[in-house]
Parts: sequence; C-alpha cells; structure tokens
Amino acid sequence: MRVLLACDKFKGSMGAVEACEAIRAGLPAEWQTSICPIADGGEGFVDAMLAGSGGERVIEHCLDPLGRPVESSYGIYRSNGETVAVIEMSAASGIWRVPAEERDPRHSSTYGTGELMRHAIEVHGAVRLLVGIGGSATNDGGAGMAAALGVKFLNARGEALLPIPEDLANLATIDESARISLPEIIVACDVDNPLTGSRGASAVFGPQKGATPEDVGFLDATLGRLATISGGETFAVTPGAGAAGGLGFGLLRFAGAKLVPGFDLVAEALGLAARITDADLVITGEGSLDSQTLGGKGPAGIAGLAKAAGVPVVAIAGRVEDAARPLFDATLSLETFGLPVAECIARAPELVSRLVSGHEGLLRSLVAR
Repeated sequence: MRVLLACDKFKGSMGAVEACEAIRAGLPAEWQTSICPIADGGEGFVDAMLAGSGGERVIEHCLDPLGRPVESSYGIYRSNGETVAVIEMSAASGIWRVPAEERDPRHSSTYGTGELMRHAIEVHGAVRLLVGIGGSATNDGGAGMAAALGVKFLNARGEALLPIPEDLANLATIDESARISLPEIIVACDVDNPLTGSRGASAVFGPQKGATPEDVGFLDATLGRLATISGGETFAVTPGAGAAGGLGFGLLRFAGAKLVPGFDLVAEALGLAARITDADLVITGEGSLDSQTLGGKGPAGIAGLAKAAGVPVVAIAGRVEDAARPLFDATLSLETFGLPVAECIARAPELVSRLVSGHEGLLRSLVAR
C-alpha cells in the first residue's frame, strides 16, 4: 500500500515533519510511505518546503525587528535547474524575537527580512523567492524590507528616514532608483485584511504587538501616508495587504510580488496533486480540526485534492470538531484517549503513533472499498 503523509504542524507539540514521522511509526512496516509536510506560510513554512524538495538551510546574519544583529536562516532548493529561496519573514522579523516587555511597533522594522531576501538573490542567485508572511513584530508596511533592497524614504528636506513608523510619519518622497533588481516573488498569505482601516494591519494586529489605542491610530495614519506617497492606494486595498503589519503591501508595492493562499503555494511548489494521485491513501492532520479548517487550512486543501483524485483521505488531530469531519473519509482524534490536554500535547508523537496503529483495519478498509 502506498501512503502519502501530508500533515501540518500540531501547534505546541509537533512540527509538520515530526507529525508525519509519528504517523509513519504507527503504520505497518511493509506499507510504502512518503512524507510531504505542509504549511500555510507561517511557522514551519521553510521546513515543509525543504522536506518536500530536498533543499537545505542557509545561515545568515541580519537585524531583528528592533535593529539588533541576530543569526537567522532561510531555505534554498533547486527546481528545474534553477535556485529557489524559501523565506519566513518571522525568521528575522517575528514577534518571537522580541520579549513582551520590549515590543514596540512604532520602532520596529522588517529590514531583516529584506536582508534575507537580498542575500538569497545576490549570494545564491535565487530566481524565485517564496516568502511566508505571518507572526510579525512589525507594523511598518514593509518599508524596512524595501529599505534593505535599496529603496530610500525621505522627509521634506530630502533627508533619509529610518524605515520605522516613528520616522515614516514624516515621509515626503520615496527614491527607488537604487533598488536592486528582483526576481519573481510569490508570497504565502492567508489573511485578507487591507492595509488600513478598521480591518487593517494596525487595528487588527497592532495590539498583539504591543500597540496602545493611541499607537493604533498613529500607525494606521502612517501606513495610509506610506500608501499615498508611494502611489500604492490600489495595493493598499488588495486582500492581504495588511498581513504581517503591512508587509503584504510592501511586497506588492516595492517588490512586485504576487500574494497567493499559503496552501496553494505549497501545493504547487511540491507537486502535491501528482503525489496524491500516485497514492492509495492520504493521511493529513494538524493540532485542531475545527471551523477554521474549513477556511482553507492545509488539511482542507489536502482533502480537496484527494477527493478530486478519488483517493481516500484520513485526518488525525489533537481534537476534532464535528464541522470538520465531512471533509474527510475518516478522522482520528487524540481526545479518544481521555487524557488531559496538557498530557496529550506533551506525549503527542507517542499517542499519534498509537492512534494510527490501533486503526490499521479502518485504514485498510478505506483503500479496499
């Protein structure tokens, strides 16, 4: 039996690769298994892409959201003889980089993300960048990223501004003449927020980054100014422009990027449709299968591809809500062990393996029917 294991992360307990391996450990040894970890563009995006492509990580020094030097990384792999770079913006500019008491979106920047992009282009010759955006500590509209690529932000006296909201409030002109030449950039984005307004980056995501109500108003006005002065009003209302503190906007306006749903990007890059067609059974999963799963999360995408190919699909999760069950031919949940949630999280790899091995008969019946 040929089984494709295509899991997303089990947040707080297992990464996508570890989840796939836990399932594999519970399957009969004679079954032919292959893993294809998935991600939606956030945490685990690079790992998933490298696991599926056979690429490698590159270590590089860059700046964190507050301009402090840190060591970060991104992925590189070859596709049709060309170099593709896979970057998570959170690797350099993520909220995890800044302790809660130090979070300050007025003075934070995506400059480090731009440094990783530039390194991939100039050092490794990447002809395509796949950028996952999410989990940011920033609210700069992607100005920091653009500055690292050579864009200059100037005040009314023609003086250079730091690419942080506190300075960008004085933005008068933008000089893009020194921006480096960029390859194709495709962005994994799974939110549809515009840049500004009540559903914009500042109002919706600013508070979790340390923004006070006063900060939210200031940041929203600053992003609006950035959009106007850059001539990017159309980009500002594009769904996803408000992702990662407006980095979605910055990538659209200053880098000519294309925003796509995260799962679609992963699926296309890894050839998921063809891999599913070649399987007798597909097993997917993530930490929780619930109403949010219906909104295009990875397991739902896997289920759609499997249904289209006529291949049975099983989902495994820490918890499963009834709303998600119809997507799959069968669902298995760690809830059936009757253990406290904390224990399920701590013992997730072991319990997932046990759950799978205990349902071998079910898996065989799905393929045989």
